[in-house]
Amino acid sequence: MSEKLTRFILARKILALLTSGLTVLGPSPLFASDHSATPIRHLVVVFQENVSFDHYFGTYPYALNPAGEPSFHARPNTPTINGLTITLLTRNPNSLNPANGAGAKNPFRLDRSQAVTADQNHNYGPEQAATDFGLMDLYPKDVGTAGPPPDAPASVFTSTGLNLGYYDGNTVTALWNYAQHFAMSDNSYDTVFGPSTPGLMNLVSGQTNGVDKVLNGTGSETDGGAGTLTVIGDPDPIGDICSAPTRNQVQMKGSNIGDLLSAAGVTWGSFMGGFDLTITSPDGTSKCARTTFSANTGSVADYIPHHAFFQYWASTLNANHTRPSSIAEIGHDGEARHQYDIHDFFDAVAQGNFPAVNFLKAPAYQDGHAGYSDPLDEQTFLVNLINFLEKTGAWESTAVVVLYDDSDGWYDHVMPPIVNQSTSPADMLTGPGSCGNGSSALPGPDGNPHAQGRCGYGPRQPMLVISPWAKENFVDHTITDQTSVLRFIEDNWLGGQRMGDGSFDALANSIVQMFDFKTRRERGRLFLDPTTGEPRTATR
Repeated sequence: MSEKLTRFILARKILALLTSGLTVLGPSPLFASDHSATPIRHLVVVFQENVSFDHYFGTYPYALNPAGEPSFHARPNTPTINGLTITLLTRNPNSLNPANGAGAKNPFRLDRSQAVTADQNHNYGPEQAATDFGLMDLYPKDVGTAGPPPDAPASVFTSTGLNLGYYDGNTVTALWNYAQHFAMSDNSYDTVFGPSTPGLMNLVSGQTNGVDKVLNGTGSETDGGAGTLTVIGDPDPIGDICSAPTRNQVQMKGSNIGDLLSAAGVTWGSFMGGFDLTITSPDGTSKCARTTFSANTGSVADYIPHHAFFQYWASTLNANHTRPSSIAEIGHDGEARHQYDIHDFFDAVAQGNFPAVNFLKAPAYQDGHAGYSDPLDEQTFLVNLINFLEKTGAWESTAVVVLYDDSDGWYDHVMPPIVNQSTSPADMLTGPGSCGNGSSALPGPDGNPHAQGRCGYGPRQPMLVISPWAKENFVDHTITDQTSVLRFIEDNWLGGQRMGDGSFDALANSIVQMFDFKTRRERGRLFLDPTTGEPRTATR
């Protein structure tokens, strides 16, 4: 029997098992295993949008459980978290500060029926101002936005205090259930303050200073010192065919983790919702304007250029969204330059081509970003993805990390540890133009000894590790940030090589403490309902 025919038959068997709902228990010879320092041979980084820790986990593990909503009941001996205490719920500093005006509120529960909300202010300077020198009491004033999208019910959305709202396990049910069976952190942070693009740049490079080229002004950048610019906003990437022609655009100097993985011969890929421009949606939209209709938020563009992980560097830019020549190319050097659509991830894994390192961005309506997405559509994406992976033979060597690009301005009560100070015109943490004195700021990628505009860590955010090797019902209190994932990749596949050039990875703790590599858990699969987030089965 030829190798090609053998691979075809094995692929058909796996696909049959996936569609039947059975679990593939044994390892499959189809799945490549790039050399790794731990049993994790496949890392899936799911980078969602705009959530603070308290917004999703503030009352974990206690849910209200009203009738008619998915219920959540914590397992015995669930660890405690640094969440919303009775005092914070009833005498919150934001409710006591008169500067918040009508927005002065205590944290309040958002019901499952209130999953659709307005987007909050999550700009670099205002997020710093909201901390009010660590008092954490000016969220309504500095980053609050009233009201839901126009097509959503009004109900509680009447003031800038909306950003004190939080969900519990009756809405973000799947995430709470994953936390019960795997590992989560209650001490993980945005690498710097600010919106999406700095978050994704830090995830894949640890660096937001060192802009190489700029188009259409500098509205999303600030003075980084020594004649440099630092990205603090959401510019589109220069060269991306989908970038808005009149929007501020940039290209970055330095390297990203994709460059290092390629140089080491490690397979990797970036998988973005809407990246495939050859598809036409059921509503007739296509190319850069392709949309998906959600019953919750309406029609939403699938692809957002300023969320594209690797389009900001010339070394990894796929300007025209060129398609891979075949599924076999995915993860390897080729015409697509490691940049693919989200459907390519599912197609490749189903056919046995599972890259070692994978960065996933959901179609926009499922990425969790308030204003055009919501926790329920996000839950559907996450559960379908993890259910799919748990049915493959590669699950026993896979880890899924779920984390977020920024906090969206949602309240979190923890003042982040400031490990990198800054003095740029955009900073506001300790006064106008300052986050400390900036004298010990990390360098930039072009010899700038103290790159400004990188005040961090920023707001606290959720992070979960879902894997047969993850510790069970475990809460990690180690300080981590977005570049902690970068550090794990470097340690697991690159022998501890660092990005250099002032990357935050030099400061970051890894996420390795969220695993137990001595014993692979037999109870390593949890299948959830993608609509309710409730367990279907937990297999041994």
